[in-house]
Amino acid sequence: MGYLRNHLATVVCGAFAAVLTGLWPIFLDFAPLLNFIFIMAVPITWFLTFTCWIAQKSTDYMKNYHGGESHHEKKSLSNSQATVQVYKSDGKVASPSQINEARLELGDDLEKLRDTVKIKDSEIERLKQEIANLETLVQIESLKTELANLKALASERKSKR
Repeated sequence: MGYLRNHLATVVCGAFAAVLTGLWPIFLDFAPLLNFIFIMAVPITWFLTFTCWIAQKSTDYMKNYHGGESHHEKKSLSNSQATVQVYKSDGKVASPSQINEARLELGDDLEKLRDTVKIKDSEIERLKQEIANLETLVQIESLKTELANLKALASERKSKR
């Protein structure tokens, strides 16, 4: 919590608006230009004050800010006070045995998923190795082709001589 419950900007704008409002009647007949400036400045400063107030209220609402509570309070519950109720899809409270049964089912499903992921990972590694082997075979074939072309060029030169 900041100064004045984080409404310091609102208070400063409001004080400035109040001072301008109070000075306006004093300088009313002093100069026509000053009257125009006050006509513009006073409503604007009161609007800014209102805007600051609304913005802080919105921020407080969004952060669930409650002025009287401390943010550093630690709350502890003993086991006798803490009660967790789990509801089934039909709206009834699930018993602890049903919760444990569901937990075991989900644990089994999780293990099956982990095994499937391991199988998929090994399959991916096998495919990567196969791709590497195929790339090597392609390189070997291109070298054979180049060698055959070189032999053909060499035999053409021999025949031309």
